[in-house]
Amino acid sequence: MAAAVATHSVAATPENAPLKSELEAQGGTFSSGLGPVVNRDPTVMLIGPVSGLQPLTWSQDHRLAAATTSAVSVMELVCDVHSNKQDLTLHRTSIPVPGDVLQLQVGPAAELDRARQNFSEHPDPVVSQNFMTDRVINPTVGVHKGIKYACWSPLGCDDSGRCLLACLTLDNRLTIHSSLKRLQWSTLVDLTKLYGERLAKRGYCKKDDKPIKVNLLNLEELQRRFRMQTPLRMEWSSIYTKKQVQADNACREVEEMVLLAVLMENGDLVLWKFLLPFANGSEAEFYDLIESGVARPSDLAWWEYEGTDRRMSGLIVGSEVGPVKIMPVALSGVKGYFTLRLPVVLWKECDEIPVENIKCVPIFHPIHKTNCSLVVATRGCYVFWCLLMISPAGLNIHNSHIAGLHTLPVVSLAVTRQGVTVYTCSMDGWVKKLTPSFTETTLVFKQEDILKPEDFPGRRMHGIAISHNGAYIALANTQGIVDGYHPVDRTYQVNFVTLKTPEIAAALLLKSPLQNLYKLADLLDLVRWKVLKDKRIPQSLQEELDMKIQEVDVPYLRRFKLFLARVLHQSLQKAPADPRWKPTFEDSKVFVGEEEEDGDEDGRVKEDGANSRAKEPKEQNLEEQMAAVQASIDSVEAHLMRGHMKKVLGEVYLNIWTAVNISIPTCGLVDYLSKDTNDRDAEVLIGYIKKKMNKQTFPEHCSLCQEVLPFTNYKQAVCENGHMWLRCVLSYQACQTLTFRRCLLLDSIARLPEPGDPGWIRKILQGPCTLCDSPMI
Repeated sequence: MAAAVATHSVAATPENAPLKSELEAQGGTFSSGLGPVVNRDPTVMLIGPVSGLQPLTWSQDHRLAAATTSAVSVMELVCDVHSNKQDLTLHRTSIPVPGDVLQLQVGPAAELDRARQNFSEHPDPVVSQNFMTDRVINPTVGVHKGIKYACWSPLGCDDSGRCLLACLTLDNRLTIHSSLKRLQWSTLVDLTKLYGERLAKRGYCKKDDKPIKVNLLNLEELQRRFRMQTPLRMEWSSIYTKKQVQADNACREVEEMVLLAVLMENGDLVLWKFLLPFANGSEAEFYDLIESGVARPSDLAWWEYEGTDRRMSGLIVGSEVGPVKIMPVALSGVKGYFTLRLPVVLWKECDEIPVENIKCVPIFHPIHKTNCSLVVATRGCYVFWCLLMISPAGLNIHNSHIAGLHTLPVVSLAVTRQGVTVYTCSMDGWVKKLTPSFTETTLVFKQEDILKPEDFPGRRMHGIAISHNGAYIALANTQGIVDGYHPVDRTYQVNFVTLKTPEIAAALLLKSPLQNLYKLADLLDLVRWKVLKDKRIPQSLQEELDMKIQEVDVPYLRRFKLFLARVLHQSLQKAPADPRWKPTFEDSKVFVGEEEEDGDEDGRVKEDGANSRAKEPKEQNLEEQMAAVQASIDSVEAHLMRGHMKKVLGEVYLNIWTAVNISIPTCGLVDYLSKDTNDRDAEVLIGYIKKKMNKQTFPEHCSLCQEVLPFTNYKQAVCENGHMWLRCVLSYQACQTLTFRRCLLLDSIARLPEPGDPGWIRKILQGPCTLCDSPMI
């Protein structure tokens, strides 16, 4: 199958100005003064030079990791509802590179020292030079410091329901990190150390467990032992659910797991298994070892196919000499997954063009009405693509190359999963967009120029990454040649450029099947930017949102409405004339001999009076508008809270049989919901709850004075002595401890599970924030 490319160029305009581009087909109904491609502020300066072939990677929880020579710089995109600044809100953290140099263990230390001395003084220059120039085997030459590669796990892998980060350093140390606390990272496990210990126990033999007959004084054996534990790339799989067949042939979900595939320098694929949520490093398990047979591997990606009647999984391995193939992965205990019988070759020509930036995304074939897999990769200046379709006859493979995109090699490639789109970037600053479309006999890629070198003049690109929903593209770049010379000191930075208009983002938010604001935070930030800029909610967006709420009143739409009202309220607030830290002096100093003429003073008084009378109507209108917005915020918040209260009471009714004192203030919730006499669902639920409680109240008591804590407010509880406690937004219990979790947007708090809590209460406490869908950290 040949690839057809339709070219469409976009004119460039100066930096920080809207760049003209063809509007996407699903544009919104309301007009915009913001272009589809805009360079957003701030520009983030990196703490060191970028390192690795793919320095940028964007997670599903909207965190961007930039690999540098000193650390992994993490930038988290947050839709801040407590600020009226139009700039992006980025929370920055970093994971430093370990200071010590990793020493891979390949055998007894004395034998290794003797082998190194023997090969460094070997009379054959081929052997000695080959040994002396290898930084892994001979670290005395000097080991590079920095990050080789970093990748994010799927959403929902750590204790707070967020992503884990796998980091591979240039000295071949592979570690897993998690941010269990706010803006704080912790190392969970060192997989390089675990795998080295496993190999030492097995005597460094291959998968067939045949004993090794040679020692480290053999150069080939020494190289084999180092290469079998030297990682090149790693990639996370999707989340799998293991199921167990019961006696009645019914399947019961046992546990969730995620796999991390690690590509070694000798071509081996090492699979690690992590049970979810993963919080203890000792729970990392070795899963499988697959020998790919690729002599010079270069890149790795997961192939995961899901059709109507079958699901399959495999690992795509690329080579430095050209071939690409899929290795089968056996998923034991995962229902519905089939395994490939043999490896599948996607490209077999050995043309010495390395395969890099492999990506695989699912795509639907509109003509054949079937699910397919699209594999794309970079090979020099070309983009290799391969379409895989499963039919009753077997696996069909169609592949080709797209030529003429760039004059320089492609340094980075990114793919969006929602509406499959491929973005490529070359070092000279060209960023191009490829949109695939199907015909009867071929796959056509429409080409568009997103960015040109003139948009970022004098900058050299190192990599790109696309946000999870395709709202932003991040570009890592540095200075190129300045006045004909290479600069002595370079500064490295990350720019954020929009790929969608706020109108398109709003349309996608209204039609999104995810129904979760947190998972759509990048699109939500574009709408926030629009409201802050115009200081109003677009009328057509407000009307369409209200109409959808009338049709289907779901919490997601209510949360979206609450978000818009909060941002509007922030945009209407006046910025303080002086900084908040600057002290104010109420009484002005009076100096002796200072006199003012009566005429001038009277004139100033009259002028100030005229100005104040002119400002009074505007200030009054602004105050009325802010009061109306605040009333809308309170109304939506109360509606969301009442809905969640009924959900919590429903769980109470299903899980208790008699009146029992639990951590949820059941009677307080019943009394609070009883105030609204127009809620028929609440009345029925309250009747059932009261029958089970049998007139028992079980009130909450203040831990300081033992007075009763009445349930009069869902945000806080105040006793008669004035002691105030914040309430958990998930269980509505008063949090009377010093430790609790807080929402990512600082909207609310949630208490930590206690040892005596049953499973159903722990499940309630694992939920997101009721007001904004953000995780509790």
